[in-house]
Amino acid sequence: MILIAYDGSDDAKAAVEHVAKLVSGQSAIVVTVWEPYVHLVTRYPATSTLVAAEDSEDIDAASRADAERTAEEGAALARAHGVDAAGRAVARQDSMVDTLLAEADRADAGAIVVGSRGLGGFGSILMGSVSHALLQHADRPVVIVPSPKVARKRNEHRRTSRDEAA
Repeated sequence: MILIAYDGSDDAKAAVEHVAKLVSGQSAIVVTVWEPYVHLVTRYPATSTLVAAEDSEDIDAASRADAERTAEEGAALARAHGVDAAGRAVARQDSMVDTLLAEADRADAGAIVVGSRGLGGFGSILMGSVSHALLQHADRPVVIVPSPKVARKRNEHRRTSRDEAA
């Protein structure tokens, strides 16, 4: 069993497609993490003035439903590539990384798969890095699939370097 973190982005789709080549025929849980309204208010207090408190249950229900659709989309993509996958929406409890690690524990996942956004330099400092934090804190293998855009740039750079050296 593997856990695949999936948010519906092109990078996440590429991660599913690439990992399917490695684990075809195995089972997987495709996890999409959603954030309950109370956590948003706690982290970003200004958001509390945007929505009435009684609407928070509706917001959570919509967020959960969207995460369920996204997780099922990722699971369907994995199944189309030969992985026996089920989607699961998980409410964020602490950090994104802690939530994914807790879900990997619950599923007894042998590995965690995540796509890389390809943010480098200053962007990665501002945004943080789920994949980097997973590598630092996981107690199981972590497979990081590079962003297709970044991989193309790296391949172009290598070809240019080889052509210049020739």
